[in-house]
This record gives sequence, structure tokens and C-alpha cells, in this order.
Amino acid sequence: MKIKKMYILLIVLAFLVVCVAGALGCFFYRNLHPLDERYQSQTLAAGFSEKKASLADGSVLNYGEGPDNGPALLLIHGQGVSWEDYAAVLPELSKSYHVFAVDCFGHGQSSHDPALYSCAANGQALIGFMEQTIGEKCFVSGHSSGGVLAAWLGANAPAWVNGVLLEDPPLFEVTPEEMQEGNACFAWKDTFVTIHSFLNQTEETDFEVYYFKNGYMVSLFGGLKDKVAQAVETFRNEHPDQGPRIFWIPYSWLRLMNSFDNYDLAFGETFYDGSWIKGIDQETMLKTIQCPTVYLKAETNYGKDGVLYAANTDDDARKVQACLAHCDTITIKSGHDIHYEHPDAFLAALEQLRQETN
Repeated sequence: MKIKKMYILLIVLAFLVVCVAGALGCFFYRNLHPLDERYQSQTLAAGFSEKKASLADGSVLNYGEGPDNGPALLLIHGQGVSWEDYAAVLPELSKSYHVFAVDCFGHGQSSHDPALYSCAANGQALIGFMEQTIGEKCFVSGHSSGGVLAAWLGANAPAWVNGVLLEDPPLFEVTPEEMQEGNACFAWKDTFVTIHSFLNQTEETDFEVYYFKNGYMVSLFGGLKDKVAQAVETFRNEHPDQGPRIFWIPYSWLRLMNSFDNYDLAFGETFYDGSWIKGIDQETMLKTIQCPTVYLKAETNYGKDGVLYAANTDDDARKVQACLAHCDTITIKSGHDIHYEHPDAFLAALEQLRQETN
């Protein structure tokens, strides 16, 4: 009987070992080969191609264009990434829209020129892009700072905009003063303060290494902080032209840094000093928008230290809703990058916007 029990115990232990090994194997593989790779392959298979538009002032907007299967849709990404950030939803969108996903100035392959790093300058360029390249009235969807740009277009280019989807934009949390209220917001502490401090030092030349030694998010890793920072530094020394992918570090911790080599840090500095939004009254801008609008907001939450872990507060969101003439607000439990984390919710919000314009 004892031998039989021991035999069963060994089988159970062996099964657990196999399960743990399998789970770890999957975890390691996903960190080295994330879903982004599959999404990008699917985007190419759906018929997207990368192009460049030269504008009248000599600036260049890089963009991805899908097949013409419906009304025009302009997608404006958030800070630090590029048009490919929408890859999780591009194949599905291409079935019923003619998608134009742009790289904002200072990002990807669009012009890197600090003179263009303002909401108004990028907005004027996008109006030129709609006139010159899209050539028809379109739906506009913007994420994060791209959402502020989408609102700017809704207010300043009504002849070219059918409707606006605001995906978790930091409205009323975009000036330096707004971002520092209370215990400050995550974007201020983690991104803009870190960028500013990096640009004002000379010891470290690689921002990605600097970030993992000094960023606010990394400070929350506890005892893992130094190990993560060292692993990133080792990777970048060996692969200076690649974003970090390390088998034991969750890809979600590293994802943004996989696009930062094509991001001009001077763009982030304009949020630190407030020049990106200078001259724009957000309340007036929102009240000027007359087309249908859907405001897709990630649920507000705070860290243990009182830092705002969201694009804006519930009070900010209520103010956004009150300012917009024709707006439906949808709040979802999600991180900031809703179209990546919850593509179905993003697609549903866009479909709701489309129905409201019919």
C-alpha cells in the first residue's frame, strides 16, 4: 500500500513539474515572441502598406494605409509609439473602412523637427493630409495625446470630420500644472520627468537604459528593480539597435521601449514645459466640436502613493462630457492602451460612432 501511495505521489509530482515547466516555457516564449509580431503579420496580410506624404511646408507624414473597403478612418496614435501600435485592430478595421494610420511628428518615420512638436502644428499638418491624401470626409480616432489631436481636428476641421472617437485622452491633465496637481499623474512622473532629467545629464547616452534605472514605474518593482535595469543595460549593450526583449521579464514592462528608438525625446519635453498645448484652451476646443463623439475612457485608479494611474480623473471626464455637444462616454476597466488590451471594446466604440453619424 505504501509503495502504491508513493507511486501516485510521484506521478502527481511529475505532472506538476511538467505543468510548471510548460507554463514557464509559454511565459518565456511570449516575452521573446509577443503578440505584436503576429498582429504585424496579420496587418500586412490584410493589405496594409507603408507610405509617405510630403506636405506643402516640406514636412513628411509617414502612414500605413489599408484597402478601400468603406469610409475613410484616420487613426492617430499616442505618445512614444507609431502607426503600427494599432496592429491589433487594423485587420478587422480594414474590412469596413479605408484606414489611414499616421505617425505623428517626432515618431516613427514622420518628420523629426522640434518646430513641429505642438498640437496645433501637427493638427494643421493632419488637415493638409486629409485634403491632399485622404481626399474625403473621415472618421477620426485618436489615442492618448493623439486623442487630444483628434479633438483639435473635430474643432478646427469640421468640413473633414464625420465623427470623433476619443480613446483615453489626457484632457484637462495635459498641461504641466494639471499633471502635477495632487500627487501628480503617472505620465508626468514616469515619462516627462524622466525624459527631462535624461536630457539634462551627460553620463548616460541610452534613454532606455536610463529609464530602467530612474523611471517611476521601475521604482515600483521592489527588489527586482536593479535586476531588471541590469538586464536591460546588458541587452542594449549587445543589441543597441533593438528594443529590449528578455525572456524572464514580462513583455508588457518593455513594450513601450520597443518603439522608443524611433521617438524624439524632444517631443516629450514639450509636455514637460507645456509648449505642446500652448495657446489652446481645452474647454473651448471641446465646446466647438459639433460632430458625434464617443469618449472611451479607461477606469480611473490611483497608486498606493496617491499618484493618478489614468489619463485623467473622473472629474476631468465629467468635464469632457459636459463640454461636448454630442457625446457618449464609455468607461472600461482597462489600462491606457484600450485598442491593444481590449480590441473588441475599441471596435465596438468605433461602430457606435459610425452608427450615430448615419
